[in-house]
Amino acid sequence: MAASLGLVDYSSDDNESEEKDTTYSEGSREESLHLVPLEEGKNVLNLHDQMRLNAAPFVEPSHSLEDARNHYKPLDPSTKKIMYNAKYEQMFTPEAGPTNPYKTQQQAAQKNMLSGFVEEANFSAFQFENQRRTFNSYGFAVDPSTDVTNEMVGDIAKLEETKGKTVFEATQKRPGDKRKKTKNRDASDIDGYEGPWSKYKDEETVSKPSEAMQEELDVILAKRAKKGKVVEEKTIEEKTTLHVKDAYDYQGRSYLHVPQDLDVDLKSEEPPEKCYLPKKHIHSWAGHTKGVSCIKLLPKSGHLLLSSGMDSKIKLWEVYNQRRLLRTFIGHKQAVREITFNNDGTKFLSCAYDRYIKLWDTETGECVGRFTNRKVPYCVAFNPDEDKQHMFVAGMSDKKIVQWDTRTDEITQEYDRHLGAVNSITFVDNNRRFVTTSDDKSLRVWEWDIPVDFKYIAEPNMHSMPSVTLSSNGKWLGCQAMDNKIVIYSALSKVRENRKKVFKGHMVAGYACRMDFSPDMSYVVSGDADGKLNVWDWKTTKLYSKLKAHDGVCISCLWHPHETSKVITCGWDGQIKLWD
Repeated sequence: MAASLGLVDYSSDDNESEEKDTTYSEGSREESLHLVPLEEGKNVLNLHDQMRLNAAPFVEPSHSLEDARNHYKPLDPSTKKIMYNAKYEQMFTPEAGPTNPYKTQQQAAQKNMLSGFVEEANFSAFQFENQRRTFNSYGFAVDPSTDVTNEMVGDIAKLEETKGKTVFEATQKRPGDKRKKTKNRDASDIDGYEGPWSKYKDEETVSKPSEAMQEELDVILAKRAKKGKVVEEKTIEEKTTLHVKDAYDYQGRSYLHVPQDLDVDLKSEEPPEKCYLPKKHIHSWAGHTKGVSCIKLLPKSGHLLLSSGMDSKIKLWEVYNQRRLLRTFIGHKQAVREITFNNDGTKFLSCAYDRYIKLWDTETGECVGRFTNRKVPYCVAFNPDEDKQHMFVAGMSDKKIVQWDTRTDEITQEYDRHLGAVNSITFVDNNRRFVTTSDDKSLRVWEWDIPVDFKYIAEPNMHSMPSVTLSSNGKWLGCQAMDNKIVIYSALSKVRENRKKVFKGHMVAGYACRMDFSPDMSYVVSGDADGKLNVWDWKTTKLYSKLKAHDGVCISCLWHPHETSKVITCGWDGQIKLWD
């Protein structure tokens, strides 16, 4: 714009220039000075100096210029940021004035963080670790506070002894670190050429044990040979003791005869109409010297009670009248685990930790069969079918269920599908099938004589169920689970869990406490680990009562099939008790 105005001014005539002079201001004249001819005695260089631009902006200093100019004024030690280029003298001037007499040496020391003065340093991790280990082992190391590498700190005597070597340098070569090999690299020597496969000079290709070592080896081998031999365990001779004066009454009837002179009809097949809660203890049977493991009532009538104990004895008791001990069966070397009657109660099986299953005659006390497969039987059950009363199955500790024929004493079938020891066997669905539980936390359903389970129940939330009881009407299975619950399964054609019926409130974890149902299916009873007898309502699953029954574990309880409120319990205190 200025240039164009100048050009207009330059090329116009006198009249126009007079008009322009009045129009334009002084500022516009200055802007067009470069178009005005030079004065005399001046050249272009003078014009350069005159028209030089100063492009530097004006900046207001943010610090006092006096501080910057005063090179002797010291900096405040607490200053974190300097706004000008301070000199060395200012930055490192010592603090003047008296020191604080109340500060400790540690407080008065120069710091740049709470714990002291930290400077960044670069060092080799290997050298640091080498010096640390040397100091730990020998007690000396290079002084870390100086830059001089030959100054040492620590145990000078040890330093002189090791000649200043660190643990890394002082490692002695072990004998045999580098073994010498025989060498024959001459490939023309066909028979003697060894190449890279040559042996070590001190290598022994055949080594014989020394005499002392040979003696030790002989002892070990003898033990192994002895261990491998299967030693036939001899079972003890079976005995029986009759504790009553006469085995038969004046009419020639044994104790198996059902008594007729009672208030209850023991021959009736109908259960009582209404059952009531047991409330008081009315009788104790004492005879076992150790804990009682299992109790069973005589089938149908229930006038006799069979009990097995950890004293390896089996005892038969009267339930009515004088409630006497009738007979003791002795035939096991170790604790008896379970007992079970056949359908009419004339025979019973017992299985014990001596690995034997024995078949006994209830009336005479004679042992009529012995069965073993050298594994511990955990549970045993007769086939309830009348035409298969000579067959029984036993759950073993080796995960198998073994089927025996008592007529031939032979194993006729093996059911091998469980992944843990088998704990219970229960026949369901008109005896066509049986249900087994195991330590593998599963429940399996089998067809008789078919060794493949046709139903397998195993949920992630399931626990082991060591005891299973069939209800009196044959419709339900009560399973004592190890998470302190009684779980109910349907026992009809489809075996499935009834999730509405779960009975809680007792403590049984770790114990196979047997539970039972009342004959009219209105109550559920179970012992527990505290020795209590627990009674629940079947419909509402509400816990009705707890009775302190035993000092130890109450391991089993039975509701008498013909009585309205009689319950028999047994415990590890060796007592069998009757409640009403």
